[in-house]
Amino acid sequence: MIKKLILVMGALVTPLIIGLLFTYDVIKIDWVSLMEIQASYRPMEDPLPLPARSVPIQGAAYIPELGVPVNPVPPESNSLTKGKRHYDNSCALCHGNTGEGNGGFSAFLRKFPPVSLVDEDRTALSDGAIFVTITEGVPGKMPHLRENLPIAEMRWDVVNYVRLLQQQANK
Repeated sequence: MIKKLILVMGALVTPLIIGLLFTYDVIKIDWVSLMEIQASYRPMEDPLPLPARSVPIQGAAYIPELGVPVNPVPPESNSLTKGKRHYDNSCALCHGNTGEGNGGFSAFLRKFPPVSLVDEDRTALSDGAIFVTITEGVPGKMPHLRENLPIAEMRWDVVNYVRLLQQQANK
């Protein structure tokens, strides 16, 4: 009788123990799910490029086929205050507090040092050209800042602040 009881208990407990091994990830099984068979990127990899002709959730910052955009944000005190904050966080490290290309990190960029934002060549650029440079960067020289400044209005605020730096430098 005890042998039968041990066999029945063993038959009932064995699946339970096996189930617990899978449940607590002692034995790992890769289950197929829809999330695993889609295009994705792993940590520390660059994100996948956007599909052609796609529009971001917050709307298109600009459409390359239409040329450089026009600044929709007036250079008022609110925009300049936000622009200074964004500039200090994302740009001043390389371009310096006054935009002369002498930021704290510029000494390490010997092959392609940061340009001065207040010289005549940059002053002649349109607001849209500066916006596109902030958005797309300069390949091999300056990274794009779309992820640092994800909302287009943030980048326009930086453009307005750069214009203020240029005015202050030309006085």
